[in-house]
Amino acid sequence: MTDASEKDGARNAEGGSPSQASSGLPLNSRIEAVLFSAERSLGDSRLAEAVSEQDEKVGTDQIKKAIEDLNGQYEQTDRMFRIIRIASGWRVMTVPEAAPVLQRLLVQRQQSRLTPATLETLSIIAYRQPVMRAEIEAIRGVACGDVLRGLLERRLVRIAGRAEELGRPMLYGTTREFLKVFGLAGIDDLPEVEGLPRESSHRTAAPASRSSSTEDDARDDEQPVAADEADSKAVETDEADITEPA
Repeated sequence: MTDASEKDGARNAEGGSPSQASSGLPLNSRIEAVLFSAERSLGDSRLAEAVSEQDEKVGTDQIKKAIEDLNGQYEQTDRMFRIIRIASGWRVMTVPEAAPVLQRLLVQRQQSRLTPATLETLSIIAYRQPVMRAEIEAIRGVACGDVLRGLLERRLVRIAGRAEELGRPMLYGTTREFLKVFGLAGIDDLPEVEGLPRESSHRTAAPASRSSSTEDDARDDEQPVAADEADSKAVETDEADITEPA
């Protein structure tokens, strides 16, 4: 059964607050409660608003200091989670040491995991974005239409614009969902890979945004981003092979 306090807490966790009456809880406890109940990462300002009370306006500097203190406590007591910045917001995440336990828990989700071909294609897009399909296929040596469609459906990849080349082919880039899934704060956190330069060699008419560090991005992280709405509709209606319109 859900009471009024639980409903208010859920609204506060999403950044909205119908009331900021005092809870009597210390700041660290309020931050924990909000982050544990939030369904997505929360940026500094949104988190500060959610934990502020009638008699205590919380600033973003206080949020960062409190999170640092909480993570220190978690480390000292060997807790299996930390508060981590993901895609420009804060989220409670398990530590790497817990991976074997979690892998056993998720063993029945094998079918939803990315295949080697999908991971290879996604890696090329991540390091070379914005990148054309022709470039991806030249690197992989095989057609990748079905793989691209799957990545678009999973919201790991987006249409990032069009290249300034004959036919203005579509360009592909990663999304904020990609950052969340792989636990990255930004594209610059990707490890260096020998033989796979980050930059694409062609000029772009509508370059993709390489940054996901703004709080505005965090607010939109549930939506796939397209530089051109018409491009997105084209992808949805194209044949399974993702035929790119001229």
